[in-house]
Amino acid sequence: MLRNKLDTEVQFLPGVGPKRASLLRTELEITTVGDLLHTYPFRYIDRSSIQYISDIRSGSAYVQILAQVVSAELTGKGAKQRLSVLVRDASGEMELVFFKGIKYTYDRLKPGSTFLFFGRPSVYNGKMNMVHPEIDNPPTLGAQNFSGVLTGVYNSTDKLRSGGVTGKVMNKLMAEAINLAIGDVQETLPEYILREKGLVPLKFALRNIHFPSDQAALSKAQYRLKWEELFLLQLSLLKQKYIRSRAENGIPMPIVGPAFHACYNALPYELTGAQKRVIKEIQADMKSGHQMNRLLQGDVGSGKTMVAVLSALIAIGNGYQACIMAPTEVLAQQHYANIKKYLAPTGVRCELLIGSTTKAERRPIHEGLEDGSVGIIIGTHALIEDDVVFKNLGLAIIDEQHRFGVEQRSKLWSKGATDAPPHVLVMTATPIPRTLAMTLYGDLDVSVIDEMPPGRKPIQTMLIGEGKRPAMYNFIRKEIAAGRQVFIVYPLIFESEKLDYQNLEAGYEEIVRRFPMPDYKVAIVHGQQTSEVKKFNMDAFVAGRANILVSTTVIEVGVDVPNASIMVIENAERFGLAQLHQLRGRVGRGSEKSYCVLMHGLKVSKESRKRLELMCATENGFDLAEEDMKMRGPGDLEGTQQSGLPISLNIASLAHDGQIMSDARSYAEHVLAGDPSLSDPVNAPLAAELRKDKYSVKDYSKIS
Repeated sequence: MLRNKLDTEVQFLPGVGPKRASLLRTELEITTVGDLLHTYPFRYIDRSSIQYISDIRSGSAYVQILAQVVSAELTGKGAKQRLSVLVRDASGEMELVFFKGIKYTYDRLKPGSTFLFFGRPSVYNGKMNMVHPEIDNPPTLGAQNFSGVLTGVYNSTDKLRSGGVTGKVMNKLMAEAINLAIGDVQETLPEYILREKGLVPLKFALRNIHFPSDQAALSKAQYRLKWEELFLLQLSLLKQKYIRSRAENGIPMPIVGPAFHACYNALPYELTGAQKRVIKEIQADMKSGHQMNRLLQGDVGSGKTMVAVLSALIAIGNGYQACIMAPTEVLAQQHYANIKKYLAPTGVRCELLIGSTTKAERRPIHEGLEDGSVGIIIGTHALIEDDVVFKNLGLAIIDEQHRFGVEQRSKLWSKGATDAPPHVLVMTATPIPRTLAMTLYGDLDVSVIDEMPPGRKPIQTMLIGEGKRPAMYNFIRKEIAAGRQVFIVYPLIFESEKLDYQNLEAGYEEIVRRFPMPDYKVAIVHGQQTSEVKKFNMDAFVAGRANILVSTTVIEVGVDVPNASIMVIENAERFGLAQLHQLRGRVGRGSEKSYCVLMHGLKVSKESRKRLELMCATENGFDLAEEDMKMRGPGDLEGTQQSGLPISLNIASLAHDGQIMSDARSYAEHVLAGDPSLSDPVNAPLAAELRKDKYSVKDYSKIS
């Protein structure tokens, strides 16, 4: 017999059964009654009041009307069929529009019948209407059916709705779950934390998150659940960091070595103060005897590659090898070309290993890695193939790490030849908002290069529409006449989008027509080309043989062409801020004034315009990243979907709960300072929570 009703399979809850249970499992990952109780509403609607039609204004939130059906009219055929229903109350009339479930709705809404309609009002052709409102029978005995002030709205899918799990049904199931199992809910936080942080008990929070007695009770429930979620997340990450920082499991690298000095002394420019500070932090980590796990954040063009080279040379100076793993062949090739130049005075052997490296070329590289004669290897995913064996890998540098899956990174980590793991330096040019960095990299030490090399001029960013295209082409001609080069980037959101490729091809043909040979040469680069074609076209642009490069976002990361002074981004409204900022960073690398032109389409939403105007207002990548996360949420941010948060958050939002996160993290530090292993009996509930699957975060030190 089950000891705890929270573990009851959800199919045994009244109103569920095997079919709905299967849907809840596949669509929302709900298998038990406990899972159901921890599935929270994402918003609440006030179903307690009924409004007059004449009082409703466009842009209102959800409203509820009690109205009589005047007429119902079907128009169109097949997939284009729609149902238009005119309804009336004592104050006026309104149109209701339906595109789905038309037959059932048409049969139900007979002229003369009265219903409650609930939905979001909008204006179409100057008239107020509602699209797909919920329909309820009118309340009997006044409005006592609607005594509940706030009703929770849960995430849903088409499959759930067509399987009968509507919003109403979810509310009924939650009521059943609370009646059945709330008595078995155990408090997860120690009593002293509830007292010190002023948090309500878990039973109160669960009851009021689903069925709030009033707004104040809802706020207390939300705060309790958000704080606990972020606190346990930070506790699990910080506990790992705490344990690891005390474990003697790093390769000690006490010396800097002659190769480092030879490279440093031959640099044609002075490193920035920020670069010097970061190199000191890395050097201290590498000689500490503990494994380095450091995230290096630096805006586009801040000089991370130089820091990576000098870090690799510290490993070389101590008799170890280093690898630098990049997400694309283009970026790996470019790193290789640049790093070879930096290494010229050192005599260190550096090789490139990518997917297109031939079998014959691979043999000497593999041998050099095994016998130690290859000191630094630069590559892509090819570095983690089973036949790549190092003699003594001491440092793994991962560039733009969010492009790599967790498993790929752990394979690289496991290639260390000693018992101690290699040091890990993770680099990103995608500025990460503070709350997201605390979560994605909560157990890593963070270094930030927050200073640009001297001489870099600000990039002028302009937002223009189709009407200004001829003027833009004239501007491009002038820049090319002055010896500059131009990027023109088209959005390609998914590699398989045929329409996007058609737009790219059409755009390319238009550019070739406007900029004809022999005066102009236009190259094109996109993901469906072979590596050879891509490389040939990219090389033509880098070498200056082509004036214009038309491309998809393959040039987003790391492509370095100091002579390029204009970045044109077509349909800029389709990109996120982080991606726009990355693309803008491809220009402004030389001594000339540079420009970024954001071309927008004919229809631009309010949010998109705000995003594009923000791009014109600031060049600070960290400010942009914070704003991007507020606008779009952390799940949409460039890269976070691939890397995934260490745990899934049920209720807290990294975009909006930054203050709660900071408070929860500092309190987690306070708890661990007093009880690092959580072995004190008073912390037993915390130790029990962290043992749950949700918090068994893979050790990120090994997979960063």
